[in-house]
Amino acid sequence: MNRPAPDRRSFLLATSAALAAATNARPMKSAHAQDPSKPLFAYVGTFSSPLSDVLPTQVDLPPGNGRGIHIFRVDRETGVFTPAGITEMGTSPSCLALSADGTKLFSANETDRVGSGKQGTVSAFEIDPASGSLKLLNTVPSGGAGPTYVSLHPSGRFLLVANYFGGSVAVLPVRKDGYLVPASDVKIDEGPIGPTKAEHAPTGSFAISGHDRTHAHQIAADASGKFVIHVDLGLDTIYVWKFDVETGKLKPAEHHKTQLPPGDGPRHFHFHPNGKWFYSIQEEGSTIVLFDWDAETGRLTARQTISTLPKGYAGSNFCSEILVSADGKFIYAGNRLHDSIGIFAVGTDGTLSHVDDVWTRGNYPRSFTFSPDGRFLYCCNQRADHVAVFRVDKATGKLEFTGQFVPVGNPSHIVFREVR
Repeated sequence: MNRPAPDRRSFLLATSAALAAATNARPMKSAHAQDPSKPLFAYVGTFSSPLSDVLPTQVDLPPGNGRGIHIFRVDRETGVFTPAGITEMGTSPSCLALSADGTKLFSANETDRVGSGKQGTVSAFEIDPASGSLKLLNTVPSGGAGPTYVSLHPSGRFLLVANYFGGSVAVLPVRKDGYLVPASDVKIDEGPIGPTKAEHAPTGSFAISGHDRTHAHQIAADASGKFVIHVDLGLDTIYVWKFDVETGKLKPAEHHKTQLPPGDGPRHFHFHPNGKWFYSIQEEGSTIVLFDWDAETGRLTARQTISTLPKGYAGSNFCSEILVSADGKFIYAGNRLHDSIGIFAVGTDGTLSHVDDVWTRGNYPRSFTFSPDGRFLYCCNQRADHVAVFRVDKATGKLEFTGQFVPVGNPSHIVFREVR
């Protein structure tokens, strides 16, 4: 990986930020059909709150560089983003989810200022079919402080929310008109907090972020919608719930909890397209764990653990995003502080082998997203205040930097929407 070494100031800033950082994109991308003849819009969620609104325990410096949800027109051939507007918000819409028909957008607003329970909020927007602009429908409490992740249930009738600072997950019903309804269920994570030293941390690592309390970090349903999975970084636990699509309630599955190694801190996960393999990325352990997924019982069985970092790396690192390519051939893993995307080939049995690691051309890659056709990968370099654009070689899985930078303050998450 060819890139200059970070200076001491950048390292210290990034380390301070990671002490309580939370995120987000995305095990399940929008699956609505793509038409190359139609315009394509990108929506970039950001950390946008002024300093006074940043969570007391959050030290994601500098706050307030984003201005809400930034909207861009996308050139399908070149991957270029052209600004098309900004929906300004008083909170940080750090994670976004798009309805299956592409008409509604939902945002997790990372704050803890709502009501006596000091909750965060989630907002629903209607998308203008011609301009791509957003119209706010409503905003409701998220069921806990600091919502960091949202995803839609396959039925389209519920929005699932992970509250990082609240250590809880919630189910919010979605009306047919896209308006959100207060939570039909909230579950609060409980249990012994894992150690601050990760079992699989690189040699010399001081990567300590979420082992101060419970931290729900991601929530999503499996393809069938029968099960909902969420991870808690502080508890080093993956939870599996049975989901009642009529009531919007969560019930512990038969195999409800799966423990990760102490201190490793599960952050995000992504299913393989075949629905049989489940990949979890650990923020502090800098690992990917392959699990076999039993779609009948919801049982996870670990089968492989592999480092997200190049062989011989020593020092601190915090993992971020994990994505499986649409064809299921490759996995991409984000590394913050090392500031790279690790690329892994998926074998015929689901096991991973290292292919490459690519410098993200910026600091602290919080998440990345494929273009709908899979030709480009867009990386949100949070501390560099830009999105870097890479071309994807679908045969080898490798990434080639296009030379394009999209200036966005504190970018956190991207979703794409095609005008039809």
